[in-house]
Amino acid sequence: MKTLGRVLTAMITPFNADGSIDFEGAVTLAKHLLNNGSDGLIVCGTTGESPTIDNEDKLKLFELIARECGHLGSIVANTGSNNTQRSVSFTEAASKTGVHAVMGVVPYYNKPNQRGLFEHFKAMANATDLPVIVYNVPGRTGGKITPATIAKLREACPNIAAVKEASGDINVAAEIYHLLPEDFMIYSGDDGLTLPMLAVGGCGVISVTSHVVGNEMQAMIQAYEAGDVVKAKTINKELFPIFKAMFVTTNPIPVKYAVRQLGLPAGPFHLPMCEPSDEEIAVINEAIKPYIK
Repeated sequence: MKTLGRVLTAMITPFNADGSIDFEGAVTLAKHLLNNGSDGLIVCGTTGESPTIDNEDKLKLFELIARECGHLGSIVANTGSNNTQRSVSFTEAASKTGVHAVMGVVPYYNKPNQRGLFEHFKAMANATDLPVIVYNVPGRTGGKITPATIAKLREACPNIAAVKEASGDINVAAEIYHLLPEDFMIYSGDDGLTLPMLAVGGCGVISVTSHVVGNEMQAMIQAYEAGDVVKAKTINKELFPIFKAMFVTTNPIPVKYAVRQLGLPAGPFHLPMCEPSDEEIAVINEAIKPYIK
């Protein structure tokens, strides 16, 4: 099965002290990730603090990462919002930056019904020739897209190519696999559910913890695909503490702190994201200790 990769990292966005994007640091981080287990990157997604970055800066970052790192892996631009017209125009603009695919989240706050979701993603897909990833994350958006709607979308728009499934319900992934063609890519949106999702038709993960354990995530998936389920389970068990630690508080707070401890570009947060508490730092430090060289 051809995919955008098995491990796609939802990359943090490094900032300078004044809050501007550290473009040089972003390239350094992107290259590090792509050389350490990541097959591709999601740029300016939730983990990249997308809501607090303006579109002009996003386009600059898409173009820069695609140009400097596109030969190392798949570069995916997050272009969706809860405004269809803006999502369409931004998708059109992002598609000209050299990225390999785009991603759109289920519209948040306004909570459209399934017909509205169909029309929203259809409009996005029709705005580009690139593969489109549908991001289903009810815990953040207050709404969800059903497997049946995803299947209807794929039938109407062949470039609806993948889903980032972060509902936390394995049955949703299983139903998507049942309804969609074999070449449709199902990515786990939860690091801790990557292994079980592979068993019901998943092809990989859009990961946060791969900032720290990209090679280990890659090894787990490769072991499963090679039929060595025992090895895959063993790796998954070893990674469990870091899966928990990276979500001890709201993402991307733990992972951005962790990236700093690795000595990689990260910088401060944009409010309303803020520094982890002392208690949270203790949990994160304990989990990442084995991976700091």
